Amino acid sequence: MREFTGYNKGVNLGGWLSQCVHTEEHYDTFIGEADIEKIASLGFDHVRLPVDYNVVQRDDGSFIESGFGYIDSCIGWCERRGLKMVLDIHKAAGYVFDDKTCRGLFGDEKLQDIFLTLWKELAGRYAKYSDFVSFELLNEITDREISDSWNKLAARAAAEIRKVSRDVKIIIGGIFNSSICGLTLLDAPADENIVFTFHCYSPMLFTHQGAGWVENMPSDWSTAYPGSYGEYCESSHRIFGADYDDEFTDHKEKIIGTEFFSRLFGTAVKIREKYDVPVYCGEYGVIDRADNDSTLRWFRDIRAAFEENEIPHAVWNYKGKDFGITDSPRSEILSQLL
Repeated sequence: MREFTGYNKGVNLGGWLSQCVHTEEHYDTFIGEADIEKIASLGFDHVRLPVDYNVVQRDDGSFIESGFGYIDSCIGWCERRGLKMVLDIHKAAGYVFDDKTCRGLFGDEKLQDIFLTLWKELAGRYAKYSDFVSFELLNEITDREISDSWNKLAARAAAEIRKVSRDVKIIIGGIFNSSICGLTLLDAPADENIVFTFHCYSPMLFTHQGAGWVENMPSDWSTAYPGSYGEYCESSHRIFGADYDDEFTDHKEKIIGTEFFSRLFGTAVKIREKYDVPVYCGEYGVIDRADNDSTLRWFRDIRAAFEENEIPHAVWNYKGKDFGITDSPRSEILSQLL
């Protein structure tokens, strides 16, 4: 079985070069070398670095040299601390995963050319670090109707990277925001250095309770973990709709726990076995609105399932973005989380 070697327990640097106020002041102050040193001291072996395209690329496809400097710095910091790194394009020209009005990438040849140009440039600069840097093509593809277009675009991007490097790891996620079931609609990996990725925030009712950006989520909703299957299922259907059952279909246990995650991960394991392709959970975590005791129980259960199924992972998020494990109230239980 192929493995994503060295990327066992990571943390995301979301909010630094992505989903942020795009100013040099923010880039210069949000994350620094001391943060990477701390991450290494906490026992992580890699970071996932989300980058919005507009940090390094203008809308006409030309490049912003100063933006690459921040990626350069992070690579240097990671190398000195013995950490590996996933370079993730979080938003692309014409595609923003959390903006339904920005989906033009998949039907616009010019935007696709800009996307491919970006990956050519990134490969030219960073593929030489393939022993500790991997490339994630694009974060959280959404709608089912763009699945075929995404497979084709991902193949083109991978082919451009392969012109530069045969061994750099290329990470590809599926539709429905990198859901586990989205893996089933990805084309077979083109070579032995492809990695498939998924995200896991199940059950959403718990991990995203009260999140204003989640469609239909009540701002005052709160719930504990674990809960019974019946309670979660009934509440999910009431809040998100009767057809919202992808997390709970065929779940037979009365209580949501480790076996719940193992069942979810079963699809990823089957894909891994079918294609002999490594699978990687690039995001998982709990919003800071959830109570600490429930959060600890959730992390223990999902971690046990990761270990049982030998799935490497990166927690969302190091700091900020409502999920920071080093921010209050998570800082109060950080040693237990680790």
